[in-house]
Amino acid sequence: MKNLYLSAAALLLSAAAFAQNDITYTVSFPNVAHHEAEISMRVPQVPAGVMRFRMSRSSPGRYATHEFGKNIYNVKAYGERNVPLTVKQVEGDVYEIAQHGTTVIVNYTLFGNHMDGTYVGIDGNTAHFNMPAAFAWVMGMDKRPVKFKFLDTEKYGWKVATQLKPEADGVYSAPNLQYMMDSPTSLAAYKTYSWDISNPGGKRQAIHLTSNSSDDQATVNAFGQMVKKITLEAQAVFGELPVYDYGNYVFLHDVAESNAGDGMEHRNSTSIVQTTPKIAGNENRLLGTFSHEYFHSWNVERIRPKSLEPFNFEHANMSSELWFAEGFTQYYGELLLVRAGLRNADGYNRTIAGLVNTVLNTPAAARYSPAQMSRYAVFADAGVSIDQNNNANIFTSYYTYGGATALALDLRLRSEFKLTLDDYMRAVWLAHGKPEKPYTIPDLQAVLASVTKNTTFAADFFNKYIYGFEKNNYEQLLDKAGLVLRKAQAGKAWAGALRANPVAGGLLVEGSTVMGTPVYNAGIDAGDLIMTVDGKEVKDQQAYMDIINGKKPGDKVTYTYKDRTGNHEVTVTLQENPMYDVVTYETAGKELSAAQKEFRNQWLSTKVK
Repeated sequence: MKNLYLSAAALLLSAAAFAQNDITYTVSFPNVAHHEAEISMRVPQVPAGVMRFRMSRSSPGRYATHEFGKNIYNVKAYGERNVPLTVKQVEGDVYEIAQHGTTVIVNYTLFGNHMDGTYVGIDGNTAHFNMPAAFAWVMGMDKRPVKFKFLDTEKYGWKVATQLKPEADGVYSAPNLQYMMDSPTSLAAYKTYSWDISNPGGKRQAIHLTSNSSDDQATVNAFGQMVKKITLEAQAVFGELPVYDYGNYVFLHDVAESNAGDGMEHRNSTSIVQTTPKIAGNENRLLGTFSHEYFHSWNVERIRPKSLEPFNFEHANMSSELWFAEGFTQYYGELLLVRAGLRNADGYNRTIAGLVNTVLNTPAAARYSPAQMSRYAVFADAGVSIDQNNNANIFTSYYTYGGATALALDLRLRSEFKLTLDDYMRAVWLAHGKPEKPYTIPDLQAVLASVTKNTTFAADFFNKYIYGFEKNNYEQLLDKAGLVLRKAQAGKAWAGALRANPVAGGLLVEGSTVMGTPVYNAGIDAGDLIMTVDGKEVKDQQAYMDIINGKKPGDKVTYTYKDRTGNHEVTVTLQENPMYDVVTYETAGKELSAAQKEFRNQWLSTKVK
């Protein structure tokens, strides 16, 4: 988000003048056992007329709407000398005060019992705030400075972790609403591991891992050293760090089995909430989120789609660029773990196979472009609904779709131009990220044309693989690195993915069957009860799979099922499982050439000097 911090000139304003305009939040915790906080918002210099304040419906890093207003109640307002004011709720999340003086104080109770990067989690162990989910704001006052005071921290033994600017007397500040909303804040007795990284020719900046977990300090330190390797590899991609606004970047890390789990990027911090009992013994499975979210401090936070500028907190934020913003970040999140020596080759091959299967074996990727799938985020990105959808057939995640696109572009740049995706990302950084000039898809195409010095290649790549839904030849591209793309279960029978649960009488299909699969072609879909397959009862998923596994591709199998129209019998023609895996030449018993070995090493080896 551009221009979210105070300029040097603004900092020269007198403290008195600055304070007169501040909106101040005071937060206390008299009822943490029941997941409540008390919020007081003091608004000075309120102009005459109706004052409207509201809760947000969207949040930075999320693209769908979230009804944060449902979790505030006991909303009251007061004027000078604590005179009660009349508050009128005009929408679910919007309130009005028609009659007031120059100062208004709004108090309310906040409930939060969902520990992740999108909502709020409050208990005796921690108070973890995603700001749009917690703090009401006055409409029309989004440029005003904001201050926070967190009470009761000594009572619970908490410290404050945040990208907000620390002021005197335990006060934290933000220059405006956009920065405030982008500044998650965690209160906990966390442990810290910190390190410095310096920019070439620039000053050193501090990075802090604040980890609220049951692990000892030695475990947090060791984990922090792993995270440090990731940050150095990310810096190597772009050649430099972003300039963090106050010289610090913070990982807000919370680990507990009861957590909902999430990773959410922000300008100078990231909120990483993970669902394991502790760090120790789980390091490898936890690191991927750190790698992905830290890469976002370049890609998304500063290399920013124009469609998300400025972020609107009142409704969903749609973007056609998430294949790049999230998908290319997804690609690098896993790649940097390999370069840092934190993932082995076999593990990364499984990641590559997952990306390739996304684009070659999902119905949506066969019909819709990465740009189209990006726009669907307003429904898919943790969007809340209770009715069934047909996402199995109409949506492919822009994370993996974009990740597969990044993989193909990286391998093509290496094989066709003696360049790398790192070169392209660095060029995008210099053109749009470092100057914080929001981009469009044509801008990304123009940078690719500049880097390759080939406008035809750039236009062809974007027309086919970004605006269109053609597919790169992954088999040929992976072969350059001595990797074999092959059928994961060659010669094995397959009826198609089936999400079903055992109930009385058989298996109840609970989600849409996938277009093009044998069961879909036979007309079986969500809500159907499969009773027998090949004349045998199917009482659970394992019994069903045992029957299919005993067949071969091309076999015809009789299914009996029931829907609201009655009982039916259909013939399902089994296919070979279309899913791919990726293995090295060495594993496949093929001879690796020197050129392939060099290509692979250049791609996957560390870039930290």
